[in-house]
Parts: sequence; C-alpha cells; structure tokens
Amino acid sequence: MKFANLLTSALAIAAFAAMHAGSLPSTEKAKDTVVKAVAVLEPKDDSGVEGTVTFTTEHGGLRIVADVYNLTPGKHGFHVHEHGDCSAHDASSAGGHFNPHNKKHAGPDDPERHAGDMGNLVADASGHAHYDRVDDIMVLNGPDTIIDKSVIVHAGEDDLKSQPSGNAGARVACGVVEAE
Repeated sequence: MKFANLLTSALAIAAFAAMHAGSLPSTEKAKDTVVKAVAVLEPKDDSGVEGTVTFTTEHGGLRIVADVYNLTPGKHGFHVHEHGDCSAHDASSAGGHFNPHNKKHAGPDDPERHAGDMGNLVADASGHAHYDRVDDIMVLNGPDTIIDKSVIVHAGEDDLKSQPSGNAGARVACGVVEAE
C-alpha cells in the first residue's frame, strides 16, 4: 500500500512539473543561455558618432569588439551604463556606469572597478576607433548581466581615476545591449 501511495505521489509531482516547465517567461530562459550580444551605437546631440559593439562569451571572459566612426581623433571614454535607455538627446536616460557591486571607477585592467568600465576608445585621424579585448568581469548571464544595459561613448578621455565616472565629458553615442 505504501508503494502505491508513493508511486501516485511521484506521478503527481511529475505531472505538475511537466505542466509548469514552460512557465518561465521567454526572456528569463533566453538570459540564461546568451552567448552573444550587440549594441548598435547611435549619435547623440548631432555628434554623428555611430558604430557597433559586439560582446561574445568565450573561454576566459567576455570578448568585446567595437568599431566606432566619426569620432574626433584621440581618446574617448567607453562604458556600459546602468539603463538600457538611449531616448534622451544627451543619453542621460542611460544613467550612470553599470556598477552592481558598488566599486570605485577605474580602468578596465584594474582588479577593482565598475563592471561597466571599459576604458577608452582611441580614434585615428579619420575618426575610426577599433577596440578588442577580453574582459573577466562583464557577463551576459546571471544577475550581473549587461543585457538590456547601454553602451556609451563619451566626447573626451576617461582619466580612469576621477570619481564617479572618469571625467570623460558629454555622451556622443549610445546603444542598448541586446541578446543575439
């Protein structure tokens, strides 16, 4: 008799699990399996700055590859910001740097930094900047995901030390990080 009750209970649990297996929202399922994301940068305040940033999970971290155009030659602060909202003309709607663990602002190679600190893009004489590095702090999955955050390019150089954001000046481009 105990075996029959145990079998009935096990079947009821299995049936319940099968009925609710698909009950997680699709965005929750997708976030658990993201291996690649892209942010398409659009100009802010008529800057003309545009480009693409690709994030790909690989052994050792997250590969970040950016190609940005129409910059003034030189260094430009480059960060992931806390909100995936580029609607404001000056990209202020993106909020501050993505910093889920309340760290100090620093450079991308510093052991303690904002999760969104990527340092500087360096634009050549034609205004093109290429960036390629593997980051061991940023992730596409879990509670600290950069999915649905934004990427900001600044008008000036990030000094990698001024708090809270590196004194990089106006926001000249913004793009939301979206899973691919």
